[in-house]
Amino acid sequence: MKKLLTALAIASLAFSTAGHAQTADPKLEWATKVVTLQQGPELERMIGQLADSATQEVLQNWGPKLQTDVPKARQQQVTDELNAELKKCFDDISKAINSKVGKVSTDTLIPAYMDRFTLDELKQLAAFFESPTIKKYQAAAPELGGLFVKQLIEATRTDVTARVKQFDSTAAKIIGASPAPKAAPSTSGSSEKSKPATKK
Repeated sequence: MKKLLTALAIASLAFSTAGHAQTADPKLEWATKVVTLQQGPELERMIGQLADSATQEVLQNWGPKLQTDVPKARQQQVTDELNAELKKCFDDISKAINSKVGKVSTDTLIPAYMDRFTLDELKQLAAFFESPTIKKYQAAAPELGGLFVKQLIEATRTDVTARVKQFDSTAAKIIGASPAPKAAPSTSGSSEKSKPATKK
């Protein structure tokens, strides 16, 4: 549905500006074409990122309240309800962003392309984005990006975990709390060694 909405928005943009281009600056037609071609899968990903960023802010506001204001017995049910509502919120925000694509492209992006590129350069850009290789790259980019991020997370997990643990320890000293809020997975053995004396 998101892809359909985006395609319609861009098609509408191209149609409305193409007619005007015949009597106006010829660069307008080519700038419109370049923007339309360039905003393929990249645009989909950008809209998803913007909507996700907005819903993450909502989550940060309500996550702590879930822990403090909702009895433990109801937390799972409330979590499920909030997740369902969050999904609706994400979809609505995506649609709202998507609905502005045509206007923002017309008002901002197309003039920017016209200002920064000559007519010949715009034609070259259009040929570039129409290349089968570039289309293949655009289609594969999300998967390749995801693969890179996944491997980067794995490669840095130990360093990141150690740094977070160090922060927790320092934060606990700053605010005067005794232990860090979270125990690292590798410390389960050492914590069991310290407890038997008190249990016995």
